[in-house]
Amino acid sequence: MSTGKKVAQAAGILMIAMMISRVLGYLREAVLTSSFGASWQTDAFLAAFTIPDLFYDLLVGGILSSAFIPVFSSYLATDKEEEAWEMASTMINLIILLMAVCITIGMVFAVPLTKIVAYNFSGETLNLAVKLTRVMFPAFVVLALNGLIMGILNSYKHFAAPAVGSIAYNFFIILFGVLFAKQWGIMSFAVGVVVGHLANLAIQLPVLYKKGLRYKFSLNLRHPGVQKMFILMLPAMLGMAANRVNLIVNQTIASGISEGSITALRLANRLMWLPLGVFAGSIAVAVFPTMTSQAARKEMTEFKNTLSMGLRSIFLVIIPASVGLAVLSEPIIRMLFERGEFTHGATKITAYALIFYCVGLFAQAAVWIITRAFYALQDTLRPVLIAVSTIIINIVLNLLLRPLMAEKGLALAFSITGIYNMVVLLYFLRRKIGSIDLRKTVRSFFLILGSSALMGVVAYGVAYYLGTFLDLQNSSNQIMQVGISIVSGLLVYVPAVLLCRLEETQVIIDIIRRKLGKAG
Repeated sequence: MSTGKKVAQAAGILMIAMMISRVLGYLREAVLTSSFGASWQTDAFLAAFTIPDLFYDLLVGGILSSAFIPVFSSYLATDKEEEAWEMASTMINLIILLMAVCITIGMVFAVPLTKIVAYNFSGETLNLAVKLTRVMFPAFVVLALNGLIMGILNSYKHFAAPAVGSIAYNFFIILFGVLFAKQWGIMSFAVGVVVGHLANLAIQLPVLYKKGLRYKFSLNLRHPGVQKMFILMLPAMLGMAANRVNLIVNQTIASGISEGSITALRLANRLMWLPLGVFAGSIAVAVFPTMTSQAARKEMTEFKNTLSMGLRSIFLVIIPASVGLAVLSEPIIRMLFERGEFTHGATKITAYALIFYCVGLFAQAAVWIITRAFYALQDTLRPVLIAVSTIIINIVLNLLLRPLMAEKGLALAFSITGIYNMVVLLYFLRRKIGSIDLRKTVRSFFLILGSSALMGVVAYGVAYYLGTFLDLQNSSNQIMQVGISIVSGLLVYVPAVLLCRLEETQVIIDIIRRKLGKAG
């Protein structure tokens, strides 16, 4: 099987699993907001969730993408599997020790940490956030293990088990929220987070054993692979966490706007992450081990082709998805969340935030691929320097736009920062490796954008027309409005983009045909 087909197959598996996981993620948010609305309780839960998430991004997430997978995959690509496992064992043990220290810090200093991510919290809101933090924090040592196991499996080109594990994670949060919300309140969701992480681990471990687990209880810090990882990961820890830091800046400033502002931004951001996680995430995760192997073997022509195809394939699905989310923002949020304590006013606020998040969605998606190209080349310095500048720009834009646009300004600041990040990363990558066929990428971008704009006009018009005679207080009518509008838009977009005869359409068609063939 060719490299392109292998990547397409891996991306297809990931897309299906991630789609299920994302749907469950939105069902989780729907259950949460239906029970507690956009309130001080949901603000406290989401703030508490942010703190351990940040520790994970800094200490594990950044290491996986910037250092662990490139180094581990390089050993596998050059037939040095024993060396790979010696390095992996050391990193597993080291990460467990680091996360144990972070858990202790989080439990002891929960109050000041909470004030960092939500400075305006006080009284009952602050107390609840601290309590929730202390319940969820210990589970993040399990999350760290899950992340490392995922990195190992992805290096072996195995993507299914980590994706299924993420489905189980969301399932147990929903289950505990539905079963115990009345007895335990919002604490039921925190307990569900803990159980979900354990379930994810239980799914991935057996697959790791089948792959030939060679774990050793060792801390060989002098191993060349470990030392190489230290060189790569130290600058990249901040680089990979840049988006997380930028979101925390948004959240921190939002905590001073009005009650429910954090929840509105969070829900809008979660909706933005549906296409970002399902499509951009799937393609980025699928191409990363391939780019790493190509870089290790000095196959630079193939490396550039993989990068270019990855970018164009992402634009093919992300641009229409962002246009669709923007023009149907209010109907979608009404359908998903407007029930129970979540009012129409909250729907309006969340919809406007989603529109401005969508402005930079294509750039956020492209950054996933471009940063992984740097990491595959074992260059983490440039991305981290650019990441530092994005954090500064995001803070400035937040402070400038918040007085003018409230939550909308914070979402727009995040989008502008993402576009800046993409442009600067592309500039330095081109300087590093030479031409990456940007002309073809730019041509595809504008052809896809034109097709998506046409789709957006049709989808908006259909939604508006249906809204003139449907009773939109009825859930079935809400689903009908959104469903018919999406289908109408796709019936315009698909023929329009096929007429453009873009090479990357074949990648997506191959994925769909492969999955339909298996289903048949």
